[in-house]
Amino acid sequence: MFDSTRRNIFKACLAGAVVSPFTSLASASTSSTKTCANTSTKSGAHAGRAISWRQGIEGQRKADLDDGTFLNPIVAGDHPDPTILKDGENYYMTFSSFDSYPGIVIWHSTDLVNWAPIGPALHKNIGTVWALDLCKHGDRYYIYIPAAPADKPWGIYVIWADNINGPWSDPIDLNISGCIDPGHTVGEDGKRYLFVNGIRKIRLTDDGLATDGQLEAAYSPWRYPEDWIVENFAPEGPKLLRRGEWFYLVTAVGGTAGPVTGHMVIAARSRSIHGPWEHCPHNPLVRTESDAEPWWSRGHATLIEGPSISGKAGDWWMVYHGYENGYRTLGRQTLLEPIEWTSDGWFRAKGGDLSQPLPKPTTTKTSAAGVALSDDFSRNKFGSQWCFHGPSSTEMKRINYQEKTLELTGEGNSPADSSPITCGVPDRAYQVEVTLTRVGDAEGGLLLFYNHKAFVGMGFNAEHIKSFQYAEEQSWARMPIKAESLRMRLTNDQQVITYEYSQDNGLTWKLHPTRMEVSGINHNVFGGFLSLKVGIYSVGKGSIQLRDFKYRALGGAVQNRNTIKPEKNSKSS
Repeated sequence: MFDSTRRNIFKACLAGAVVSPFTSLASASTSSTKTCANTSTKSGAHAGRAISWRQGIEGQRKADLDDGTFLNPIVAGDHPDPTILKDGENYYMTFSSFDSYPGIVIWHSTDLVNWAPIGPALHKNIGTVWALDLCKHGDRYYIYIPAAPADKPWGIYVIWADNINGPWSDPIDLNISGCIDPGHTVGEDGKRYLFVNGIRKIRLTDDGLATDGQLEAAYSPWRYPEDWIVENFAPEGPKLLRRGEWFYLVTAVGGTAGPVTGHMVIAARSRSIHGPWEHCPHNPLVRTESDAEPWWSRGHATLIEGPSISGKAGDWWMVYHGYENGYRTLGRQTLLEPIEWTSDGWFRAKGGDLSQPLPKPTTTKTSAAGVALSDDFSRNKFGSQWCFHGPSSTEMKRINYQEKTLELTGEGNSPADSSPITCGVPDRAYQVEVTLTRVGDAEGGLLLFYNHKAFVGMGFNAEHIKSFQYAEEQSWARMPIKAESLRMRLTNDQQVITYEYSQDNGLTWKLHPTRMEVSGINHNVFGGFLSLKVGIYSVGKGSIQLRDFKYRALGGAVQNRNTIKPEKNSKSS
């Protein structure tokens, strides 16, 4: 959670069930499906049957239903504040990376539905990173970054690259203090501007690497009725588009979390970047209206044109984020909704509450989707998969890759005072395993980690297996053990956690006696806008060697818990 100083900065910015312990691992076949909790009652290809995601790599849910339709999310798991760029036939997107480093992972698509990561753009730690703006001006790519370095107020930074794949520059401080959520645009005067929360704007130099003027008010956003249940007004996330004679300004209001009905998408337009701005008559364009909807707190949108076919302009879409109903622990996930332009020059959202499959964008090129999370540690996947949480400037020195082994040097005395490595997850139910070997007087373990004040998990040292709950060790639950190496398994079946451990590399498993329910480990309780990630920690004098990390989504657990069976090669003892 934020300390009191960070809370004050944040306020200032806003102002301008028991389950089976063993589960069969889902097949990674792309021809099978995973059933969603909702059922369709509408007409069309999906009428009268349960709505399903396709299964992709490792059984992970896949948006593309392979029948010309897709089911949100397009990027599952913790991918909030999406910023998207169309660059010829390619799309690039990135997200808030918060306290994870390397950070700002860029994703690629050609069809807006299927996405895969390229790699991280930010390596130098500049503190917590919130909602970005990815853009291209001329032949150069830019990412404008709101960040809060230690002991400094929020400000806007920029990195640039001549190739989207990098290398990216070190961050440049634009000295725009107390601002978040930048949105880049070019005015009718040919000058570059950043809009920020508030909604305010400031002119940039022609190279985009410094300011050229003062921060000034730009737009007084549309206000919702006073009796609507929202978190707070909080105008933020300005994203701009020039189409024809109009500039369109898309903004979020209502607060990004809190009540599920708070966050929303509104729009305005002007013939000049300097205003006056006209409120959209259809505001709000997107808003969750009930906690029965599949996606909560929908907002923070960007408009994007779909793929062009034979030189013909594509259809239009809106990309934004939302919490999955009942699964705030997964963080805010990336959603795609079609829009239509109306005869009066405005636009409307067409996707309803996103409970139904929607027609895919028209395209001749289908992208690869997703990425395997299982890791044999034969290559460095830091940034694209693994990140440190809240690292120091020298944290990467703790990492040493060996033959199919990652060695993590110990730091601190417990997960509460060290920086674990973490891996985001896309599924409601999943299972992970990893072999951990102690070197020297080290302690290590497997966690579900939100931040240093909110985590659960299991670890071991030279004498005991330890249990972590409520972000602290439960010393009464220690279990004696003599082991230099353990294979650990964590099963998250819809937010109920089961732990197991093996001393024979997974031939037989012992059930940890404590299960945990983790649905409350989310932003509305702990702040920070984060998600619950798989974490691995290493503390003490020595190191922990990681081998053979496995991830599998549990499709069967979502469909029918009563039919869950143990793995064929597993025994419980």
